[in-house]
Amino acid sequence: MMASQQPGGPMSQPGLQQSQQQQQQQLSQQQDFDPVHRFKMLIPQLKESLQNVMKIASLNLAHNTAIDNGIKSSDASVQRFDKSLEEFYALCDQLELCLRLAYECLSQSIDSAKHSPNLVPTATKPDTVQTESMSYAQYLGMIKSQISCAKDIHNALLECSKKIAGKGQPQGLM
Repeated sequence: MMASQQPGGPMSQPGLQQSQQQQQQQLSQQQDFDPVHRFKMLIPQLKESLQNVMKIASLNLAHNTAIDNGIKSSDASVQRFDKSLEEFYALCDQLELCLRLAYECLSQSIDSAKHSPNLVPTATKPDTVQTESMSYAQYLGMIKSQISCAKDIHNALLECSKKIAGKGQPQGLM
């Protein structure tokens, strides 16, 4: 009985393995959505694809040179250069999308930090209270100022659209 209650005993092994598997699954799911991680995963594939493109180009060039010199006939099969080049370009496109997504995530993070720099402690997570968090009253004040700013922008856009449409009356004439 004492052996099964020890931390390394047989009773704790299945629970430990399940929690490790769950953590690995969560980590892999997070990495699937992380554009930087995806970029890092695609780089070796891109290198391999580039090597393949160069190898096929070299073989095709050697084959065409042999045909031009009359050494070989054109009956021999050669790998298609266009397919390997298309694979390379597809990987380049994926890398470009990953970089654009990473840039957008960074921009949103910077904007979020600029417009709402402090966290508000919640009742459900009291252990995550940080020293730079704001009080609820401060948070309400910030939200009210954001709403006021949004209303001002909305009104300015409405006024401009009325002026453009010719429906607005000049304020100086009465």
